[in-house]
Amino acid sequence: MKKLTKGKNSLTIETTNGLVQVIVYSPEIIRIRVNKQIPSGDFSYAVVGQPIECKVKVLETEGQVLVITDSLRLQVSTDPVRFTFSTHDGKTVINEDDTFGTTWVGEEVTTFKKLQEGEKFIGLGEKTGNLDRRGEGYMNWNSDVPGYGVNQDPIYASFPFYIGIHHNVAYGIYFDNTHKSYFNFGASNDRYSSFGADAGEMNYYFIGGHSVSEIIQNYTYLTGRMPMPPIWSLGFQQSRWSYYPDYQVMDIARTFRNKKIPLDVLYLDIHYMDAYKVFTWHPERFPNPLKMVSDLTNMGIHTAVIIDPGIKVEKGYIPYEDGVKKNMFLKYPDGTNYTAQVWPGWCNFTDYTLPEARRWWGEQFSDDVKTGVTGFWNDMNEIASWGAGKTSSIVCFNWEGKGASYREGKNVYGMLMARSTYEGVKQLMNKRPLVLTRAAFSGAQRYTAIWTGDNVTSEEHMLLGCRLVNSLGITGMPFCGTDVGGFMNGDASRSLFARWMTIGAFTPFFRVHKHCDYNMSEPWSYGSEVENISRNYISLRYRLLPYLYSAFFEAHQTGMPVNRSLAITNTFDEKAWYYAYQNQFMFGPSLLVAPVESNKELAKVYLPEGEWYDFFTGKHYEGSQEVMIESPLDKLPVFAKGGSFIPIQSLTQSTSEKPSDTLFLHIYKGNQVSVFIYYEDDGVSFDNEKGRFMTRELTFDPINKQVIVEAPKGNFISKFSKIALMLHGFDSDNFKLNGTDVSPATQKIDFYTSLPDDDPLNISAKKYPQQVKQILISNPGVSNTLKWK
Repeated sequence: MKKLTKGKNSLTIETTNGLVQVIVYSPEIIRIRVNKQIPSGDFSYAVVGQPIECKVKVLETEGQVLVITDSLRLQVSTDPVRFTFSTHDGKTVINEDDTFGTTWVGEEVTTFKKLQEGEKFIGLGEKTGNLDRRGEGYMNWNSDVPGYGVNQDPIYASFPFYIGIHHNVAYGIYFDNTHKSYFNFGASNDRYSSFGADAGEMNYYFIGGHSVSEIIQNYTYLTGRMPMPPIWSLGFQQSRWSYYPDYQVMDIARTFRNKKIPLDVLYLDIHYMDAYKVFTWHPERFPNPLKMVSDLTNMGIHTAVIIDPGIKVEKGYIPYEDGVKKNMFLKYPDGTNYTAQVWPGWCNFTDYTLPEARRWWGEQFSDDVKTGVTGFWNDMNEIASWGAGKTSSIVCFNWEGKGASYREGKNVYGMLMARSTYEGVKQLMNKRPLVLTRAAFSGAQRYTAIWTGDNVTSEEHMLLGCRLVNSLGITGMPFCGTDVGGFMNGDASRSLFARWMTIGAFTPFFRVHKHCDYNMSEPWSYGSEVENISRNYISLRYRLLPYLYSAFFEAHQTGMPVNRSLAITNTFDEKAWYYAYQNQFMFGPSLLVAPVESNKELAKVYLPEGEWYDFFTGKHYEGSQEVMIESPLDKLPVFAKGGSFIPIQSLTQSTSEKPSDTLFLHIYKGNQVSVFIYYEDDGVSFDNEKGRFMTRELTFDPINKQVIVEAPKGNFISKFSKIALMLHGFDSDNFKLNGTDVSPATQKIDFYTSLPDDDPLNISAKKYPQQVKQILISNPGVSNTLKWK
């Protein structure tokens, strides 16, 4: 060490080999920067969180510096420089390899950490493979990979954040470097885990926390959290490459309504455009898009259109002419516009690292917004083009005026396209839009939902999709999903489509999408049995919307994902990591979902600690055990957690339709205290950001044998004027509501069947009836307490 400089919540160490900076962002977040020279700046597209005031103690002794916060201890050995992170009481969390530390090979920079005994790794977002990343290596380089394999890497998106877990401690590492990056979790070695990049800084954040959920909360403090989505984007969505002409679109919409299958969004793929040129409509296929979109809107259906980044090189085409005139496109070093071939032919590509270009891109949506389009599907933004794997590194990005090459800009291109789209249409609509992206980088959650790209019609891909969604949630992207039914490589069998639909109903983003080379893939395309299963699970999704919307509010507030791997909720339970159970997840805080292949009518399920109820039959199970569950096509293994709340509404055919005036609050008896925050707002505007929303705290207290339904808080009036408490597992008939004896009514419920017995569409005789106790709350505007003996 040549020199040590202490700053406010920071220190700088100069050595003969380079410069080290330690910056305390919070008691649980410490940033490490290692460079050969003094860095020229400090800029990130991903990180928006700033250091906060906190107590930091720096102690210097011979050969080391100790940085102490209320939560962490960082020991910095100064000759050579090595970092050891420990808990406040001195338990080692992670330390560096004694020999390697941070190492350069040319421009390539890598940091090596010691592998801990039994250490497990999760995260990295959209990565194939198993839940536990131990023994594997990964690369971040956003790539267009149609029909990707179940172990293929990389695919479409990059999230350089992972969580290490060992010896009852956990930590996170966010590596903020947009170049092609690499992660090794003991692949072909038993000595180290490592992360590094082809070039750029060794710039990472150590993220602590008392639990995996706290680490996710701290990570999303750094990279941001999703805004509240439009509630209609949580409904069912149907897509195909492509629906055209306009009368086919309307026929699809009418069929959904006639068959009483709820629907909120229809997608238009590339064939809606004139010669595949973005921001155009095909004059013959869609001669009057304003009328078509208006007709769909009147049916309670939103229209989403695909938008690619390529702007066709064509004289007279306004976006091209205007983009050239205003200098909005990526460049070659000689100043000419970068061109590549995509669907329209030769194209230029907007440089989203140029602030003026982001604004310009957003303005291009003006006509679509005037037409009534509310969903904006950003595709091909890896950047994909014919021969894209050979794109030269010399392509230039503006990079906020600082300049960067394709090597540095590629991985953030998709995220910045989504940002530009979101910021533009938000201003144009003055309502919440749905933006959906294929490519992304950390921080994309602030602007967009994501789907897992061009998946394959197979059992393996269906289960892989569950792990991808769970991993995306771990890395800050709660709003995510797959192409239900599989996009390519064949038609789904009837059983596969049915099973995938049941899983899709418990996925944050729920959309069917199919390749043009294969048969139609709407719910009725697979016969009446599959149609009925699909209708029932889509309908269940709509009944669960109060619960799901509240889970999204938690994601908005804390970063906690909607779909939660058991590695989050049961981190140190070894069985939660078993290969057989790695696809299981919590759907929000109260429902456990166990995905199973379509050809298996008997499933082995792991129920973690606690009490559990079969969601469809009401059967009670003790936790911490493996159970065999019947899993016919119409019954996905789903379990409600004892001590939990699940608010449910009456069935609607779209979110634009108002449910009945009663909120059915299902309460499952258990032995654990729990708190659920119920949330409502208008679902479409940004008034929630001005404080116009409502929350209600629900507490299950088994010690005092009571349920507390707090009075609503906020200045938004609930759509529900009544609350019905639906009691599961309560043997007692001795209840007091606010100190007064009440007699519960017995109610027969069925979460599976969506239509009345006499409806001609209800061709299934199979039902899953349950009997529960019901107590009505007549005045939900005040706090109510239910006690039992």
